[in-house]
Amino acid sequence: MYRDVGVSMVRSTLTGLPSWSFPPGFAVRTYRNGDAAIWTALHEDAEPYINITDSLFGQEFGDRRHALHDRMFFAENDAGKPVASITAWWQPDWCGQGEWGQIHWVVVKRAFQRLGLGKAMVAHALRRLAQDHTRAMLETATMRIWAIKVYLDAGFLPAPEDCSDPMVLDGWRAVQARLAHPGLAAWLEG
Repeated sequence: MYRDVGVSMVRSTLTGLPSWSFPPGFAVRTYRNGDAAIWTALHEDAEPYINITDSLFGQEFGDRRHALHDRMFFAENDAGKPVASITAWWQPDWCGQGEWGQIHWVVVKRAFQRLGLGKAMVAHALRRLAQDHTRAMLETATMRIWAIKVYLDAGFLPAPEDCSDPMVLDGWRAVQARLAHPGLAAWLEG
């Protein structure tokens, strides 16, 4: 049986970033005052595992909300409606290893998934992270199989710490059984 396991992924360098672009009819913009409701609505639409509440945005970004204008992005369709969001965040001392850039709260509305928006958003956020950081991390779960594929394609690999937890390692093996990704295969064999 497939069990959902929380996992971390790392990209040890922010050079050689993917050049994925937005599909025709979509553009990216930064956070604007008042976008918290849009962010919440996007996550309510697309999030199958977490209960999204009106207070979640404040819990996640409240004390560093000043940084959102430079670090949170929305993809809009040609009608100017936001359909995806991502945050190029940071962790001041992730796992006791100093500062890391962070891919954070990635979402694409269900009706717009599988169009390449997730890849374009990740590439855009990585370029933003590269301005201030030398490496990046993210946290996700093994049930988010297509998101994990995007992250693997973008050069992320499981965090080395994941090797020491048998349950997490089994989760990565289950992901590999579904994706057959060469990068993950090399990591699991290494």
